[in-house]
This record gives sequence, C-alpha cells and structure tokens, in this order.
Amino acid sequence: MNKAMTGVVQFDLQPQAVELRELPVPSIDEDDVLLEVGAVSVCGSDVHQYHNTHSWPVRVPVVLGHEFCGRVAQTGARVREFREGDRVVSETAASICGRCLYCRTGEYNLCPHRAGFGYGRNGAMAEFVRVPERCLHHIPDTLPFERAALTEPCCVAYTAVAVKSHIRPGDIVVVLGPGPIGLLCAEMARLAGAGTLIVSGTSRDKARLAAAHSLGVTHAVDCEETNLGELIRGLGDGLGADLVIDAAGASAALRQALEIVRPGGQITKVGWGPQPLGFSLDPLVQKAVCLQGSFSHTFKNWEKVVMMLANGQINLEPVISRVAPLEDWQQCFERMHTGEYVKAVLEP
Repeated sequence: MNKAMTGVVQFDLQPQAVELRELPVPSIDEDDVLLEVGAVSVCGSDVHQYHNTHSWPVRVPVVLGHEFCGRVAQTGARVREFREGDRVVSETAASICGRCLYCRTGEYNLCPHRAGFGYGRNGAMAEFVRVPERCLHHIPDTLPFERAALTEPCCVAYTAVAVKSHIRPGDIVVVLGPGPIGLLCAEMARLAGAGTLIVSGTSRDKARLAAAHSLGVTHAVDCEETNLGELIRGLGDGLGADLVIDAAGASAALRQALEIVRPGGQITKVGWGPQPLGFSLDPLVQKAVCLQGSFSHTFKNWEKVVMMLANGQINLEPVISRVAPLEDWQQCFERMHTGEYVKAVLEP
C-alpha cells in the first residue's frame, strides 16, 4: 500500500482555508479498520466550514467529509465483524466516550464527548480513512457507492421525520429549506403518508425546488413569490400544518414555522444556525406546540435506512446533481453553495 494519499483539508478557521494536500495514509488501532473510500458526499456542513460560517467547534487541520462508504482495506487485531474487501458504509460518531448514560443506552449521538468525522477527527475526503469498527454497516453489492454515500443524510432525515416526529396519513407537512436534508425529510414524509407535502425555499433555490417537484411533493414554493401562510390557510380546515420541519436553520424559518403550524401541532428543528432568535416565543405557548430538535442518528436507524436504500425505496435521483473526482471538490463546494447543485458526490 502507498504511504501517501491526497485529501481535502481545512487548515485554518478562515474563509476558503481549504485545499487539496498530500497526507500520510492513516494508521489504525486494534478496533479500527482502514477504509478505502469509494464515495463521499458533500454535506452543507462541509460547505459551511469552507466558508467559515459553521456554528460548531472544528479542530484544524482536519480532513473534511463525514458522509462516506467504501471497502475495508485493512482490519485491526480485534475487529471481528468485517473482513478485507467488505463493502461498508460508516456512521459519523468517530469518537464517543462509551461510558456515559447516552452511550450505554444506545443514544451515543448525544454523548457529551462525541467528536465527528470531518470536524473533530479526520474525515473521508481522501483515499483512505481510519474508522472504528462500531461505526460500520455492511452494504450489498447491488447498492452503488454513489448512492450509499448518502446513507448518513438519509439517516438524519429518517430520525427527524420517522422517529422524532409523528405523521399520520393525510397530514399537512411543510419543510422549510430545500437543501439536501430538507429534500430527504420531504421524501421521508412522503413515505410516512403525508397527505399534503409542501417544500419552501427562495429564488436562489430554483434547482432544489425543481428536485422537490421530482420527488413528488404537492407544492414546491418560492416564498418570495408565494405567501406560504395564505397557501396553508387555504388547505384543509385552514388551521395550519400538522408538522413543520425546519431544515433551514435561520431564525426567520423558526418564526415562520410558529406562524404556520396548527394549534397542538409539531415543529421539528433539524437545521443549524448561529443567529439569535430576536422574536417572541409566545405562539409556542398559545398554540401548545411541540417544538423539538433532532440531531444525528443511531445504529438501529442506520440499519433501517441501509435496507431502504438497498430496496430502492428512497428516491435519490433528483438529489444527486453530480458525481465527480476528488480533484473537483472546490467546484462542487461552490455550486452547492450557490444552489446550482443539490448534492455532489466525490470519488477519491
């Protein structure tokens, strides 16, 4: 095996402080595998780190990329469930304490000491990545790497919609923010039986709203041209949406969610944003709304989503805009930032 590889590295906490660098191939411990990366998809968080607009701590220098899959190239001495050549997909919790209440009860996504690939530990925008065995899931030969690389965002959406939220057939569901997570939340809501499914964005989201149409949503709305509140008041009994998923993260999105949700309804917030609220939360009380956050995912949800992807149950065709070599990372980042690409997948 070569001793060197190339990787996309964030080297400073400044805008555009990311570049392609030559790196040593990582060494592994007894409980790790060395994974030859088959594909890694670009997340909005990678783009935020590229522009230094993220709202989470980042350890630099760090190899970006946390949505990935590949083949096992080498196994540690204590690895038992995987062998060289196995096709796998990896979770994102690269480091957890293993001792806290959350780790011991299977909610390791909430471990206070959790560090993820791509910000707290080197990620997968490289030819090889070191991965703990506990992060891995087998994938079938019939699931292409470029689709398997989207398992992680599918798991984020599955957890937010199918686990944290409650959808009954016929419900009015609104997704604010048509980025990849928002679109995948819409896809999960469709699978869960939403009756009226609305995805809302802005004029810069033209390609993303087109993707929402392709996913079969009822309405893909440019909120700069259409009054979302009036649209929702004209549906059903006019009392509002049963569920609003805030996948935008901006404070204005949460304020809009409180305006359009029905009394006794739900708001699930999955989008990140560092801005202060700057508005009253009284509607939350007045409407007796359930407001909750949803973060990351757990082993059980990964197993479910891998099976759904393998069966072709999740439609990814409108979401994957481009599959590109690792050398084209910057163009992919920029075009996702402008909204021209919904999702780009890199192949190291």
